[in-house]
Amino acid sequence: MRTSNRESQAPESTLDQPRAESGSILQRRAAPGASRLFEVPRSTSNLVPPCADRLRAYMDPIFDPEEGEASIVALMEHRFAAFHDVPHCVAYANGFWSLVSAIRALALPGCDEIVMPSLTYRRLADVAAWAGLRPRFCEVDGDSLTASVATMEPCISPRTALILPAHPIVGVLDAAGLTAMARHHRVPILFDAVESVYEVLPEGRIGRFGDAEVFSLHASKLLNGFEGGYVTTQDTQLAARLRAARDHGRGPGGLNARLSGLHAAAALAALDEVEAQVEHNRAIYLAYRRHFAGITGLAVRTFDETTRSSFKNILVEIDPDFWPLTRDDTVRALNAEGALARAYYAPPLHRKPMAYPHVPADLPLTDALAARFLLMPCGHFVSETDVAVIAGLMRRFARGRAA
Repeated sequence: MRTSNRESQAPESTLDQPRAESGSILQRRAAPGASRLFEVPRSTSNLVPPCADRLRAYMDPIFDPEEGEASIVALMEHRFAAFHDVPHCVAYANGFWSLVSAIRALALPGCDEIVMPSLTYRRLADVAAWAGLRPRFCEVDGDSLTASVATMEPCISPRTALILPAHPIVGVLDAAGLTAMARHHRVPILFDAVESVYEVLPEGRIGRFGDAEVFSLHASKLLNGFEGGYVTTQDTQLAARLRAARDHGRGPGGLNARLSGLHAAAALAALDEVEAQVEHNRAIYLAYRRHFAGITGLAVRTFDETTRSSFKNILVEIDPDFWPLTRDDTVRALNAEGALARAYYAPPLHRKPMAYPHVPADLPLTDALAARFLLMPCGHFVSETDVAVIAGLMRRFARGRAA
């Protein structure tokens, strides 16, 4: 593991006890009448509102008896399939049902384990268990913070029903390498790509890899449909099974998980304006790089600007040898000022209580990484001025003083 300059989900954290030396910073905000730097909190979620005129225009078919709601969803699926450069996009009511349906459709019969990283979305193991599989957790690469061929392959066994890598908050997986690994072992592979909807790898657009990829249209994501999700695939038969499963429970294991016309319209409006959103995100990212430069003990994780990135999330690494607070104390102190920073994927999944079958894991690197990172405020409602204010606050924390 190295200190790198390279997010939502909103990862949860079991916060540790504050360090004694940080008490003055953390206690000051408990005083009655104390003001905050941000009276209107700054979130780590994207929360980009759709253009009202665009939204209304896309919703017009709802009121046309010859077109109806289904035509909006069909248009959304067509546009998003083209966006990801795949033949099939299957829309769902939310990301949860997208993931559950894809897991059920792809899992090898007679096998019960699903290989996934532990340093990832806080509910991913719960979703897999709900779909009937037993999570088996793998390590991640210390530089990329992602599962890799080297970390996932040792976990593959005759019991493996499905491989489920998840793209990280910043950066992307080696999707081509992982797909080739899965093909070699003749095991299906499904990518959790909710944080990489815009990204492109040298081998192609995210959405084209593996047997299928799953995305979210939650308000916190790059493409805000208020709620919703979808699965992309190049497999025509799989797409047909996914559509049958979501539509009024047709087919085995089916359910009513159709995306509404309103959410499809919001997603289309978001897609129309995604380039402007990415431009804003890049400006915020560069502001963090600029204003955090020189703050000892902190490093903004950098995006690879040689490939296409959304710059949506801001991830900061804490070096415990130089930063005076724990990561969790830092989160508390920022939250007290209205900067709603979050711990990054903490606790890791293998450390969480689980009331369902799983494979116990000893993952020392994941444990170490889970204590070093935090997500910073970003998205539509964060400005470059806000970033400068947050950086000033962090400098005061570095000097051990309250604001």
